[in-house]
Amino acid sequence: MTATEKLSIIDSDFIEQAFYFWFNDQQHIRTPFPSYIQSALKTQAIEKFSEWLNGVHPDAKEEFNDEMFAEKFEEILFEMAIPLIQTEDERITILYPFLPRINDKTAKDNQESIIIDRVIKIDGDFKSLEVTCLNSITNEKWVTSFELPN
Repeated sequence: MTATEKLSIIDSDFIEQAFYFWFNDQQHIRTPFPSYIQSALKTQAIEKFSEWLNGVHPDAKEEFNDEMFAEKFEEILFEMAIPLIQTEDERITILYPFLPRINDKTAKDNQESIIIDRVIKIDGDFKSLEVTCLNSITNEKWVTSFELPN
């Protein structure tokens, strides 16, 4: 891939839109990527996408549309983030960016609680996210879980 082709990829609208969308909190979606990895992630994701694009046969590229390229880029973005993060909780956030996170507020029996821990549990083919919460009034801990897709 030439430097001009690579620059063209970097300047692609869908790449800039992906970075803007995933690196900034949106109305209903929070960024899953900690700020300390964003610069390296941006560089590595563009590099990996360029490599992938370079491996696609030119005839096959003609069959792709912008949406397909954008989906592949987002897949690479999330894949490249995992080795950059420092904690298991950050890994959970990247794998499941739409699920509740530590310090989120929730309620049980009309009393506010705060999520204080999250753990992925695997039982055979069944995978779940176990969430430990702390009741803000009684300081009692309670646990709930969410089934995760396989």
